[in-house]
Amino acid sequence: MKKVYMDYAATTPVDKEVMNEMIPYFDKIYGNPSSIHGFGREAFDAIEDAREKVANLINAKPDEIVFTSGGTESDNLGVKGVAFKNKNKKGSKGYHIITSAIEHPAVLETCKHMEKLGFNVKFLPVDEYGVIDLDELEKSISKDTFLISIMFANHEIGTTQPMEKIGKLAKDNDIVFHTDAVQAVCKTPVDVNKFNIDLLSMSGHKIYAPKGVGALYVRKGVKLQTIVHGGGHERGIRSSTYNSPGIVGLGKACELGRSRLVKDMAHLKNLRDLLIKKTLNIEESYLNGHPEKRLVNNAHFRFTAIEGESLNLRLDAKGIAAATGSACSSEKLEASHILLAIGLKPEEAHGSLRLTLGRMTTKEEVDYVSGVLPDIVSTLRNMSPLWNR
Repeated sequence: MKKVYMDYAATTPVDKEVMNEMIPYFDKIYGNPSSIHGFGREAFDAIEDAREKVANLINAKPDEIVFTSGGTESDNLGVKGVAFKNKNKKGSKGYHIITSAIEHPAVLETCKHMEKLGFNVKFLPVDEYGVIDLDELEKSISKDTFLISIMFANHEIGTTQPMEKIGKLAKDNDIVFHTDAVQAVCKTPVDVNKFNIDLLSMSGHKIYAPKGVGALYVRKGVKLQTIVHGGGHERGIRSSTYNSPGIVGLGKACELGRSRLVKDMAHLKNLRDLLIKKTLNIEESYLNGHPEKRLVNNAHFRFTAIEGESLNLRLDAKGIAAATGSACSSEKLEASHILLAIGLKPEEAHGSLRLTLGRMTTKEEVDYVSGVLPDIVSTLRNMSPLWNR
């Protein structure tokens, strides 16, 4: 049976060049980077080299990169770190955070937790495409606002936000701007200076590096309170013995992502547009998210009178890996908070399908998926009490 992977937003395979770069740090250059002997110094040098590669990807300085275990930790460290530091700073602003209703749970649940600790959080609504209202953002800013956290690109529907305008609003009002860019890096140009980003989260396994490693960009001058105490690694911001192979892999993935960005974007956009065009030929099929301001690899659909889980299982039986939502919440039965936030009814949200492409995706694979999808939809509709054609 043919096997087609179209769930790159959930995770990516490790690039062969990334793997080859990592291998020596498992069994040859295995010293603890915090040790002062030669073994440790060799590993430390590799980590600093990786730090520079990560920084180059987003136009940052190497000493502004903090290595973490992944996107979730980076989001937690960014939001909690600046919040706790602000709360404990004499003469600081009040405790007001602005975020959006469609954030990844790593930000959304963190902000809800901050509410329990006494912080005031504004969850901005979005339009039918998943884009925040800039006027609403500006109106929500008060003298007590110290943090704006808006994701760069949505992990489900692929919509990108007006980052330059958000960053300018934050800078003009002396507010720290954090963005979850886990889905955006290596799929669209990301420049922390152009967009006035102060904190940026990324994850290795979304960009062909291994799982269990990520980074948080922290603009020089932005102070964070640590949430992981221990040996004082990463300038005291994030303690833990360095994951040398993972960090080396992340660095290589960022280097490759930077050099291949233009080529990858063109390749993915062509295949994504073809997939969208063919899928929308199915009766009563719709595209979720913005038709143009979206990630080049994301195609998110909904089908009238179809249950997404059944659709996903039928596709799996044909060897196609897809998703009904984000991988972090795929075991939950309730409708996606993102799809509800863009105005879909629960039954519409449950009838959605996310197909995400990657560097290895081919036109033949797009053709295969486009070929089997209409029959699967037709079969499920014939079984559905909601379909009355």
